[in-house]
Amino acid sequence: YCWHEALSVVASCRMCLVEVGDVNPKDGTLTMQPKVVPGCQTPVRDGTHIVTGEYDKRDTSFPARPYDANYVKGGAPGSPGTKAPAHTLAGLLINHPLDCPVCDKAGECKLQDFSFKYGRSESRMVDVKNTPPNKPHLSSKITLFTDRCIMCTRCVRFTREISGTAELMVNGRGHHEEIDTFPGRPLENKLAGNVVDLCPVGALGSKDFLYKQRVWYLKESNGVCSRCSTGCSTFVDTNKDIVYRLRARPNPDAQGHFMCDEGRYGYHFANSAERVQRPQVKADGVLKPAPWNVVTPQLKRAFADAASASAKTVVGVLSPFLTVEEAFLYATYFKSLSADVRLAIGPVPVIGQDDKYPKDVKGNPVEPTKFVIRAEKCPNRRGVEAVLTHFQGSVPAFADVAKDSLAALWFVGGYPDKDQLAASLPANWKAPALVVAQDLFAGPITAAAAFVLPATSNFEKAGTFVNHAGLAQTFDRSVRPPTEVRTELQVAFDLLGRKGLVQAAAIRAELAAAIPAFAHLAAKELPTNGVRFELATV
Repeated sequence: YCWHEALSVVASCRMCLVEVGDVNPKDGTLTMQPKVVPGCQTPVRDGTHIVTGEYDKRDTSFPARPYDANYVKGGAPGSPGTKAPAHTLAGLLINHPLDCPVCDKAGECKLQDFSFKYGRSESRMVDVKNTPPNKPHLSSKITLFTDRCIMCTRCVRFTREISGTAELMVNGRGHHEEIDTFPGRPLENKLAGNVVDLCPVGALGSKDFLYKQRVWYLKESNGVCSRCSTGCSTFVDTNKDIVYRLRARPNPDAQGHFMCDEGRYGYHFANSAERVQRPQVKADGVLKPAPWNVVTPQLKRAFADAASASAKTVVGVLSPFLTVEEAFLYATYFKSLSADVRLAIGPVPVIGQDDKYPKDVKGNPVEPTKFVIRAEKCPNRRGVEAVLTHFQGSVPAFADVAKDSLAALWFVGGYPDKDQLAASLPANWKAPALVVAQDLFAGPITAAAAFVLPATSNFEKAGTFVNHAGLAQTFDRSVRPPTEVRTELQVAFDLLGRKGLVQAAAIRAELAAAIPAFAHLAAKELPTNGVRFELATV
């Protein structure tokens, strides 16, 4: 319970008790220590022998060592290693409530797993259990069910060693120990949600997920967070095409073992009822729904005419929220109209400065840095820039091309925060006569558009993001988009006149063959942690 590879070792839960011994160099006898020790904290050296409770599962191809006679009198090898976790578990369960039917952790709880392996079918507890009051005020995002806590102190060590904010502490001693916050210091740091993932039982619960789903109904898929340029690897938990929860997926090449609360709770935009749900065409000054088989030919004809009339006044704007596969297909389409059609990168949201952790009591970052929340609030700027560089050698910003007199503009957005997009538009921006706005939410650009197309979230498509450090991570679709929504990759596929359903892996192979910077993506199966390569700095 208490051990975690990103935290210090305290050996407090005692579930990893093992037998340790050394070989006597004189007679070759294996002499075991008289008592079990915690395996997570005990150093070993050459010749150290460790006997666990699974001694019977050892590799019998190796001959067994002769044990000291006094050791064998106490029972067969491995029996202390079997009994010790069972005794420890009995102590942990003395005051633990039978909340499994209502606990959010049920189904992924280590206490359930160990109870099944080592526990008894019936409790021997006859006294009244200790039932300290719960602490829903622990945080605005997290609640503490105090009676479920087994005092592994993972959460306390996290706030001291990773976030550095040290809001949590152990209050009391012995039978009366409880996790609590220091007076006047609730658990409100930007990494606080990680303590819910760290908790091996259901003591710490996320108020965002509390009582919404049973975990055995959830489908887990690998994702990449889109809320900043760190590109945290995530587990996306979904059911019936609804995203219910995001969890950090350990990736030493990206963010490590944790993720920030902005990314963890920043999935709600995908479930929003305010999203653009279907294609719309402006008629008599009013946007009206239209089917894709009508809209697509109109789009192709309108942009082909605009490119033939004056290609230099036609601009395709590619958002840093697009995957590299989508950016590649859209750039291919725009340049197929005319080599003079210009490409630009969409607004890159930047808020403040990089936020580094851990921090000291004054809020100043402390070295060594263990986690960074990037100021750049988009996942794939470097990937889109590499695509644009390949097609036209430069990467103009949307703010620069928006100053020019344009005949046609296609804005491929997908911004999860419409306020960030509205704030990044030039103050004196004047919309051209032909505007296509492809975005998640309505805003200033969709208001001026002749065609409004729905966009997809990062959960509703497969593709590749390249983070700030040049790490390319592929991810699969977690949920299906709304009924009348097509992915940006499919729309670009249709515009190019290709038939059928597009596959991101096929486009990725095409991209790797066409652009040398992405040659690393040519493999059919890429590493789960991603592929790191250096892209040219723009």
